[in-house]
Amino acid sequence: MRYFTDEHEWIEVDGEVATVGITDYAQGQLGDIVFVELPPVGTAITKGKDAAVVESVKAASDVYAPIDGEVTEINSALEEDPALVNTAPEAEGWFFRMTIADAGQLTELMDAAAYKAFIESL
Repeated sequence: MRYFTDEHEWIEVDGEVATVGITDYAQGQLGDIVFVELPPVGTAITKGKDAAVVESVKAASDVYAPIDGEVTEINSALEEDPALVNTAPEAEGWFFRMTIADAGQLTELMDAAAYKAFIESL
């Protein structure tokens, strides 16, 4: 199942592991991505707090943790090719994988239909 935040992150849950990235809308707003700073594996992250940084030709922007957990893997391909975030933000351009500390936090996020309505209202 995939969920979305109002800060334009997505989180896809597969069992006890979740993959996190930014939405197509977010990358469109940022423009050409030139650098991505990912959290180290083992980092404890807290919902709503900075988890990563993405820099574009326009600006730098924080990527927030959608839920509490611990980083278990990073997408090292982004270090070599940060433009993957532009070409496939919701696929190969994922940022990190994490454990799920509190699955109840997922109920506070939007599903795809709610997120679509949210961005249409912006």
